[in-house]
Order: sequence, then C-alpha cells, then structure tokens
Amino acid sequence: MRAQPCLGPATTVADAAPAPPCTIVIFGAAGDLARRLLIPALYNLAARGLLSDRLGIVGVSRNVMPDEAFRDTVRAALRNFATDAVEPDVAEALLGRLFHVAGDFADPETYRRLTDRLADVAGRFGTDGNVLFYLATPPAAFAPIVRNLGASGLTREKGGVWRRVVVEKPFGTDLASARSLNAELQTVLDEHQIYRIDHYLGKETVQNIMVARFANGLFEPLWNRNHVDHVQITVGETVSVERRGRFYDATGALRDMVPNHLFQLLALTAMEPPTCFDADAVHTEKAKVFDAIHRFTPEEVATNVVRAQYGAGTVTGKPVAAYRESLDVAADSRTETFVAMRLLIDNWRWAGVPFYLRTGKSLAARRTEIAVGFKQAPYPLFRNTPVERLADNVLVIGVQPDEAITLQFNAKVPGPRLRIDGVRMVMEYKDYFRAAPSTGYETLIYDGMAGDQTQFQRADYVEAGWAVVQPILDAWRARSGDGLAAYPAGSQGPREADDLLARDGRRWRPVS
Repeated sequence: MRAQPCLGPATTVADAAPAPPCTIVIFGAAGDLARRLLIPALYNLAARGLLSDRLGIVGVSRNVMPDEAFRDTVRAALRNFATDAVEPDVAEALLGRLFHVAGDFADPETYRRLTDRLADVAGRFGTDGNVLFYLATPPAAFAPIVRNLGASGLTREKGGVWRRVVVEKPFGTDLASARSLNAELQTVLDEHQIYRIDHYLGKETVQNIMVARFANGLFEPLWNRNHVDHVQITVGETVSVERRGRFYDATGALRDMVPNHLFQLLALTAMEPPTCFDADAVHTEKAKVFDAIHRFTPEEVATNVVRAQYGAGTVTGKPVAAYRESLDVAADSRTETFVAMRLLIDNWRWAGVPFYLRTGKSLAARRTEIAVGFKQAPYPLFRNTPVERLADNVLVIGVQPDEAITLQFNAKVPGPRLRIDGVRMVMEYKDYFRAAPSTGYETLIYDGMAGDQTQFQRADYVEAGWAVVQPILDAWRARSGDGLAAYPAGSQGPREADDLLARDGRRWRPVS
C-alpha cells in the first residue's frame, strides 16, 4: 500500500454524531467550575452541533431563583467566559433548555424536587429518561450527593435508560480516603456509571500522546529502555495560591497535582499498547504502569523526592508575596507548593529509565510538557570537531500553553568546516489544525453523554496511584519538621530539585 501524501493544514470538523438524548444535572451550578468551564463547554458543543435536540439541563444549587434568573446567570457566564464569539441564536437555544432546582445537597427534599423536575424536562424534550449527573462541588459533597441520588431512586437503570455520575478531582486525599470514596460510590453505583474526571485528559495534546506513540512506526520502536535515557514531566504554574489558601494549605502540591494530572501524563507516556481503544483496555494498561512504579522506603523518599515552598519574588514582572503571607495560610506553614521526584518503573520496557516529575506554583513560566530524552549517539566519530558535546535528542510534547510536538536533533552548520549544532522541528497545533478554542471539558462532557469512559479514571488505578504517593506522605508526616526547601517566586524552583537530576548527570529543561 502506498502512503498517502500530506495535504497540508487541515480543518478539524466535528464529524461525530450528536450525543444521545439526556438531561444533564449540574450540582453546584452557581459555582466557579460551572460558570467558567462547564457552561462555556456546553455552548461550544451546541455550536458544533454535538448536543442532541432532545437535551435538557438542570442546575442544582443552594441559591433560590426561578428558571429565568438562572438563565440570566448563565447568559452572564457566557459573556464573561466563552472561549470564542457567542452566536446569539445558539446561546438562546441552549438557554431555553436550562432549569433550576434550589436546595441543600444533604436534604432529601432537594432530590424529591429534582425528581419532579427531571420528569418535567423529560416530557418537554423527550430525553428518554437518561441523566448525566455532574458533581461540580467540593469533594466533601460527593458521597452525600450520591447517597441521596441512590436513596431517591435517581441512579436506577432499567429498560435501556442510563444514569451516570461525573465526579471531579481531587479523588481522595490519601490512599485510605480514595478507597473509602470508591467504596461509598460503589455501594450505590456500578463502576460503569462512575466517571472520575481529570480535565487534563480533555486536552487535545494529551489525547494525542497515544496517537503519536502507537500510530507512528517512527517512535514506538524507540520507546523503551534501549533508546530512552530519561523522561521529564513538568507541570509549572505562574499563579500563586491566591485566594485558595484554606484549601491549599491543607492539601499541598503533592496531593493536588501528582496522583491526578502528573500521573495521567506518566501513564500515557509509559503504558503498553492496549489491545484496542476500548475504555477497559486502556485503563488496564494504565493500572499496570502504577503497579510497576517502585514504592519508596522512608530513606528513599529523602533522596528521591524534593518538596519546597515559594518565598517572595517577582513573577512575569509582578511582585508576589511569600506563600506564608497568603490569606488563610498559617504563618508557620510547612505545606509544599513545589514537588519534584525521581521514579523508576520496574517492568521490561522501562527498567533503569528514570522518570523525573515536577510541579509547582509561582514559577518563572506556565508550562506543561513531557520531554523524552533519547540516549546519545557514539561520540568518537566527532572527536576532532569543534563541539563540546552533541545536542540532546529530545522529543517534547507541549500540553500548555503551547500545544506542540518538538523534536530536537543534531545537524551540520553550513560552511566548509564540520560543525554541529542542535536544531528543532516543531509542529504547533494552532498552525496545522484550525481547531476552535475550547475549555478542555468539551470532549469529556460529550464522552460522558456517549458512555465512553476511556478518558476517565477507573477505581483500581486511582487507588494504585495513591499507593505510590502514600509512602511519600507517610515519610513527610514522620519528619514534618525538616526537609522543606525554599525557592523565590518567579524562579525555576529550588536548588534541591536541580541536585536531584545533577546526581544522575542530567539537568531539567528550563521552565520558560
């Protein structure tokens, strides 16, 4: 078979069918997540023709307001947070499908009113009785909401009618709480009804990791310990803790970012090829990655994990106060705002290849990327050339803010002498694919309605991820008075994180 020629830039067209008929119920409909991300995502799906004509949307919040007042708040959210220009006809058609139920999430009466409203919406729009419940609430509300949904019969599936529940992160705060939450949800719901969401998995470049690996004979043969020297995964943020001090001081960078965002990127990078793109096949391979990660002893935590907290500094030209001066943060807080670690995956593909992970707040730049560093070519051939060392061969998958795939390799500098320098080939999504702006939630909401759990998390590998993190939490708790490094806001992070790689003769890619 002859390869087809590349036809140049392509326009992404939503060729998928509209999602099945259903009602979307958003608990926490008046909150930031709903206003800033979910509502704009639903509008984007409507604008692309991916919502059913038989769709209803019910918001549940503690605010007492009639349907029209709720529609006004959603209309304002679209004005303020839409990712692109809002088409009035599309917006008004969507708003006409919105309804509101007021009540406390712990009050059974709220669910009686919700039951009545769902019946009314089903009659108006012909939703077939299908319901997607989205828990856009604080984690403490997850279990009580699901218990009440079960007690009111709203999670019961029969006669081809489906009921699904989308649960936001954080999914637990340690291994014990993750197991407890899973057990509570599974008391009411079957696993096929639970959609544990991580919005990172909705980003196009994250979804493209498997395509880049498994659809290209160029990369997959090299994707192993024989050719890969090491892997760096970075999730750097310029934002400080801002007004989230109460939450963040009880959570920290490790709990907030590693078991979800960073481990999702790790799993996609390290997993074996699934037998197909079925959800269970993909989830099984991800779970194998977490099971294979070497578990730290307390002594190994001290040498392989760095935690740090930002002090006063300047980020993107603006002064930033020290973390301990933030609102609702203890003056003697030991909470980490930065964490870096060196992990080993004890399986045939990755034995001996270090995976370096880091994430932090108030860093020099906002940057999320996966960098796969390949082993150096033999140097003797170039020993008489004026070059101190060959440039690293690195494949970089940029997730944000720049969605791109970059390959760095060596090339000859033009001229009569043999001079070598590193060059880069860059494929930027915005240049090649004229994709519409998005919140990152569009694909995940659509998949939830369509019943595709591939981009969501399964209970066993959520717990397997926490099993990797738990020894770190235990070691930190045992030596709470020491081991916290410092870094100025606006920097690359603490010196101790640099030392983590320097011991192996490597260095971090700049956060810039």
